[in-house]
This record gives sequence, C-alpha cells and structure tokens, in this order.
Amino acid sequence: MEIILLHDVDSLGEAGDIIRVKPGYARNKLIPEGLALRASKKNRAIADERKKVAKSRIKRESAAFESQLAELNKTEITIEVQVGDDEKMFGSVTTMDLQKSLEEKGLSVDRHNILLDEPIKALGIYRIPVKVTSELSGEIKVYVITT
Repeated sequence: MEIILLHDVDSLGEAGDIIRVKPGYARNKLIPEGLALRASKKNRAIADERKKVAKSRIKRESAAFESQLAELNKTEITIEVQVGDDEKMFGSVTTMDLQKSLEEKGLSVDRHNILLDEPIKALGIYRIPVKVTSELSGEIKVYVITT
C-alpha cells in the first residue's frame, strides 16, 4: 500500500515522502496515529503543497539561525568565582550559569542546548559548544576568573 508520510518517521522516511508499506501497518498504526495518509491524487497534491511550505519555512528559519550562530561565535563570557587555597573553586560553573550570562548579553539560548559535558571546576579559558539547531552548532568562549 502506498502512503504519504505527514511526519518524519524513523526507519521509514521524512514528511512528504511517498513510500510503500504493508497494508496492515498503514491501517493499524500509521494512519490512525496521524503519521500518514493514503496516496491518492488529492492527498499527493496536499503533500506536495506541504513540502513546498516546509521548504520555504526552513529557508526563512535558516537565515535567522545563521545570524544567531555568527553572534554566538563572537560571544565571550567572563564568570567570576570565589576560590580558596590552591586556586580551588567553591562550587562549579554549570549550564544554568552560562545561560544567565548569555541572557545578560541579550542572547536567548536554552540551557539544554549548551553542550557542557560536566560542570567547570577549575579556573581557565574554555570553549563551550552551543547547539543552535540539530545541524548547526557554534562555540562560546568562557573565561572563569577569581573575584
């Protein structure tokens, strides 16, 4: 049975693709869950239109993401921390601290998109990757200094 995918489905394809699946899988899973439509002439026209709209939306969004990426790559953050004996930090610098510093600079970034493997526990200069989209990621430069 030929169907048109309305959403991206792992192992099957992307939204708008016309694929062939077993009839039972289409009738019992894909169509009831709203993931696909039967591949009729009318539905093919609807799918083509959705694909065009999605491409134009992606093009508009990518321009905005590119500018955000360029701004992120230029960003440098200074975080002051208290240290004890032997330059040992009290606490650590986490993604929440980085997000607050970015917001103070006027950049809106979700803390889950800051790809910090583990909290920063030492003074120094760090390059932290930040995910803008699933394909685009930039880096911010973080200076961790004493107060």
